[in-house]
Amino acid sequence: MAKLYFRYGAMNSGKSTALLQAAFNYEERGHSVLLAKPAVDTKGDRDIVSRLGVVREVDFVIAPDDGVREVFERHRALAAAESGRDTSCLLVDEAQFLTSEQADDLLRIALIEGIPVLAYGIRTDFQTVAFPGSRRLLEIAHSLEELKTICRCGRKAIFNGRTIDGRFVFDGDQVAIDGEAVTYESLCGVCYLEESGGVLNGRH
Repeated sequence: MAKLYFRYGAMNSGKSTALLQAAFNYEERGHSVLLAKPAVDTKGDRDIVSRLGVVREVDFVIAPDDGVREVFERHRALAAAESGRDTSCLLVDEAQFLTSEQADDLLRIALIEGIPVLAYGIRTDFQTVAFPGSRRLLEIAHSLEELKTICRCGRKAIFNGRTIDGRFVFDGDQVAIDGEAVTYESLCGVCYLEESGGVLNGRH
């Protein structure tokens, strides 16, 4: 039985690198894979960009109102017609930006279509609140794996601090793609509380 895997971690925990390595491993053994990411993630346009510098274009992007299973089936058929091989695995980057319904579709692809799905993403936002896609994946995935990274103090990082022009901020929209003005830093719980003044999700 094919399974749905959710591999999550704080920023800089190597999620995109791990996804690209998994894709390479499948292809090195003669298998065909499809790569996707939500359209909300505008960083890199249609590319998955690893912080180590590895870049690969996705096979399709997922719009907020897309049915993921239908989009997957369309691209699966196109890829099979071109390569003569069926898809062996679907890999999804930035899965936190999926809707709950789209996360459910990933489970349907695994169980009904028999295609393993490897989803990679962040568990919580800069206010320590779960993203809808991540929350649903934590509820339904067959396998959960935490990809670990460290805080500046050396402890295990579990939260994502948002900075604007170098200063930590704790108010704002849930989604703000990192770029020139907005950046993120992986923090342990202690350092997060120090920066936020003890605030979690807007509350002391």
